[in-house]
Amino acid sequence: MNKWIGLLILFVVPAVAIAASTDPAPANVAQGRQIYQQYCAACHGKQAEGAANWKKPDEKGEMPAPPHDETGHTWRHSDAMLFKMIAKGWRHPFNKTDRLTMPAFEDALTT
Repeated sequence: MNKWIGLLILFVVPAVAIAASTDPAPANVAQGRQIYQQYCAACHGKQAEGAANWKKPDEKGEMPAPPHDETGHTWRHSDAMLFKMIAKGWRHPFNKTDRLTMPAFEDALTT
C-alpha cells in the first residue's frame, strides 16, 4: 500500500500542481503585441515585415526600418545592443541626415 501512495505523490501531485499553475506567458505575449503595434508597426510593419525597399536609402538618404525576420538583420545584434537601440534610438551610420531614424523609446517603454 505504501508503494502506491509513494507513486501517487511522485506522479499525481506534480501533475496537479502544474495544471493548477498559471502561466503568465500568454498575457506577456498579448502585451508585447500591443506594445509592438503601438510603437513599432508604423515603421517595421504590422507583421514585422519591414519597410518597402529597406535595403536602400529613402529620398531623405535614410535607411528604412528593416524586417524582424531572417531576411533582416535584427538577429545579428546582441540583446544588449537591441535594448540600447530601442532605449536610446539609432542613427544608421550611412544616413545622410543627423536624425535618429530609430527613435528613442526609453521614456515611453519604461515604468
